[in-house]
Amino acid sequence: MIRRMTWRNERSLYKRKCDKTGKEIITMFHSDAPVKVYDRDIWWSDEWDPQIYGMDYDFSKPFFEQFKELLSRVPLASLGNTNVVNSPYVNHTADSKDCYLVYASWKNERVMYSRGAVELKDCLDIYTIEKSELCYDDAICTKCYRVNHSYNTDESVNSDFLWHCKNIQDCIGCINLKSQSHCILNKKYTNDEYEKLKKEIDLGSYKNYTEFEKKFNKFRLGFPYKYGNIGLSVNITGDNIGSSKNTHYSFDVYRDVEDSKYVAHAIALKEGYDGYGFGAGSHLMYEGVDSGIKASNQYFAVLTHGCFYTNYTYMCYNSNNLFGCIGIRKGDYFILNKKYSKEDYEALVPKIIKHMNEMPYIDKNGVTYKYGEFFPSEFSPFAYNETIAQEYFQKNKTLIIAQGYLYRPVLERNYKITLTSDKIPDHVKDVSDSIINEIIACPNNGNELTQCTEAYRIIKPELEFLRKNNIALPRYCPNCRHFSRLAKRNPLKLWHRVCQCAGQKSDPSNSSGQATIYTNTGLSHSPHKDEHCPNEFETSYSPDRPEIVYCEKCYQSEVV
Repeated sequence: MIRRMTWRNERSLYKRKCDKTGKEIITMFHSDAPVKVYDRDIWWSDEWDPQIYGMDYDFSKPFFEQFKELLSRVPLASLGNTNVVNSPYVNHTADSKDCYLVYASWKNERVMYSRGAVELKDCLDIYTIEKSELCYDDAICTKCYRVNHSYNTDESVNSDFLWHCKNIQDCIGCINLKSQSHCILNKKYTNDEYEKLKKEIDLGSYKNYTEFEKKFNKFRLGFPYKYGNIGLSVNITGDNIGSSKNTHYSFDVYRDVEDSKYVAHAIALKEGYDGYGFGAGSHLMYEGVDSGIKASNQYFAVLTHGCFYTNYTYMCYNSNNLFGCIGIRKGDYFILNKKYSKEDYEALVPKIIKHMNEMPYIDKNGVTYKYGEFFPSEFSPFAYNETIAQEYFQKNKTLIIAQGYLYRPVLERNYKITLTSDKIPDHVKDVSDSIINEIIACPNNGNELTQCTEAYRIIKPELEFLRKNNIALPRYCPNCRHFSRLAKRNPLKLWHRVCQCAGQKSDPSNSSGQATIYTNTGLSHSPHKDEHCPNEFETSYSPDRPEIVYCEKCYQSEVV
C-alpha cells in the first residue's frame, strides 16, 4: 500500500513553468522533479503527440529501467483534474466548479479545504463525505445538511459534534443516537430548553468551541463503538464501507464494490485487488492508483482511466491494449509509446513478460521487480513527504531517508506575517472584513508531519460561510486542519479482537487503554445475556486504544 501511495501526490502544489509555453502554472510536480510538465489544457490539446516519444523495446535492459527513461521524456499534465471550472487550486478532482484547495474529489460546487468530497455543495474543511450541503469540519459522513464538527454520521440536519449518529436533527455533542432531535450530550430536551442551551454553548466563540470539544471527546469514550463502520453490506472486512459485498481488508468504500480485496477510496468496482482510488464503473482491476472510470483489465496503473487491457501505464486515457505507456490518449496497441499492429503487439507482449521475469529490476534496497510488481517507489516523481503515504503512514525525515525513499525539503516561504492566530477575535461576529487581508501565522510553525504551511489566509467566501453559520474562525492552516480530521479516523489496518460486551457491563481486559466501563442498557436484547460475548472480528480499533469495542449484535442492542 505504501509503495502505491508514493505515486500519488494529492495535496502538495507548486508553481513551476510549463515546459511547452514557459508560462508559470500550478502543478503537483516540484520544479526539481526530473519530468516534463505541461499546463493541463495544453496537455489535453493537439499541440503535442505522445507517440513521438515512442521507444523500441530493449531486451538488454530491465523493463522498469526503460519505463523510467520514458517517464523522464513524455510530458505530464500539471494536475490530475478532469472537467473542473474556476478551480485552479484543486488536484485529482473531477466534474467540479468554484472549488478551492480540494483534493481527491468528485462532483462538487463551492467546496473549500476538503479531501474526498463527493457530490457536495457549499461545504468547508471536509474529509471523505458525500451528498451533503452546508457542512463544516466533518469526516466520514453521508447525506447531511448543516452538520458541523462531526464524524461517521449520516442523514442528519442542523447539528454539531455528532459521532456515530443517524437521522439526527437539532442535536449537539451526541454519540450513538438514531432518529432523535433536541439532544445535548445524549440528553433529551424540549425545543425551548434546547434553544436556550444552544445559545449558551455558542460555538461561534472559539473559546467555547475548544472547551466543548474537550468535554465531548471525554464524554464519547464512555460509550461502546461498533467494531467497524460497515453498512448495508454482506461478507465484509474493513472499515468505512457502504452498500458492498464480498470485499475484504478494504477501507473508505463509498458504495457498490463487489468481490474485491485490499482496496481503499473505492466506488463502483467489481473484482478489484490492491488499489487506491479505484472504480467508478470498473472491473478486473489490479495494483493501481487513481484508476478506473469505466475500465476493465487494467493492471499496474497510475492516473489511468477509461482504458481496457493495459499493463504498466501512467496518465493514459480512453485507450486499449497498452504496455509500459505514458500519456497515451485515445490509442490502441502501444508498447513504450510506440504503435504496433494488433498481431505484432500480441506477439511481443508475452516476450516482454518473459523478459521481465528473466531480467528483473533490482532497486537500491535490493527488492526484485518482476512482472506482477507495481512500480518501484524510487521511480516516482514525488518525494515520500509529498504524497498520501505521509498522511497514512507518517515518517520523519530521518526514517524516510533511512528506508530509501526520497525526501524533499519544504520550500522556504518567507511569509510576512501580519497577524498571529491568537489575536483573531474570539467570536466570529466580532471579526471585521479586514481579516481577509491578513497573513495569519499557524501555531504549528511549519511542522513537517502535518505539512504545515506556516501561514494561511481567510478568504471572502470562507468568512461569509463562517459568519452565516455562526462558526468560529480556524486558528490553524488548512493542512494542519486536514491532519486533525485525519487523526479522527482509524488507520488502514485491522486487528483481530473479541467483543468487549460482558453481559451487564463492558469488559476492560481486552483493551490495555481502557479507562471506562460501560453499563449495558439493552441486556434483554443481547443473545448472550449475562455471559461474555464470544464473537470475534477484524477491527480497525487497535487493542491499545481507549474505545469500548462491541460486535455488531451487541452494539445494535445498545444503540437501536
